[in-house]
Amino acid sequence: MAAEGIHFDDAETPSGLRIYAVGDIHGRHDLMTEMHRRIMAEIIEEKPADWRIIYLGDYVDRGPASCQVLEFLSRSMEADPRVMALAGNHDLGFLAFLAQPRAQGLFANNGGDATARSYGVDLDFTSRENLLHGHAALMEAIPQEHLDFLQGLKLSASFGDLFFCHAGIRPGVPLNAQDPEDLIWIRERFRHDLTLHPKLVVHGHTPMPEPEIRPNRVNLDTGAWYSGRLTAMMFEGRRKRLLEVLGAANGQSR
Repeated sequence: MAAEGIHFDDAETPSGLRIYAVGDIHGRHDLMTEMHRRIMAEIIEEKPADWRIIYLGDYVDRGPASCQVLEFLSRSMEADPRVMALAGNHDLGFLAFLAQPRAQGLFANNGGDATARSYGVDLDFTSRENLLHGHAALMEAIPQEHLDFLQGLKLSASFGDLFFCHAGIRPGVPLNAQDPEDLIWIRERFRHDLTLHPKLVVHGHTPMPEPEIRPNRVNLDTGAWYSGRLTAMMFEGRRKRLLEVLGAANGQSR
């Protein structure tokens, strides 16, 4: 690895390892399961020596099927540890709401009502009494397996020249010393930095009309919940290839 950092073109996986990284889901179970199906079909047909599928976080909120997303991912990871899921800010925000229900904050103000509806619960934030009633119903509806999945999410993963996290890194800080808040929340300070990092950073968190492929980072968040476009990238050696699943925008059938 060059002292000045790793360029996109030069970043490579360990020998024999193929990695698929998948951008933000936000309740789009339909797009996620189709992407997973396509990836697994490639793996079965092409038979790489080893593989990982890494989901980059934000599984809940905004989209229509957060419950189904968590069910699918928790079962997939239990069936095969080569399927990996990293924590996003919305996933941890969901846990924070469950631990301490509030009418403000990330979950309440950024699509948490859709998450609750996917569990059959209508949240009412207009009064403390109604909020606590809805919170109790939501706690009753969520399977323990979903809570275990959320509580077990890791903040990052690293293979070869690649570093995977939800939001990005604090430039200039060693990868092993990154603040957990930055890994799930950082945005402009990271996105506007043009210097090469110790590893190529593969992330989501900031929705864009197209995947961002920069010399020092790859952003795979294409706003699946509203755009109907879910993006992933395959890494094998120095090979890199985009994949995408297209569906209905805003979760509406067409």
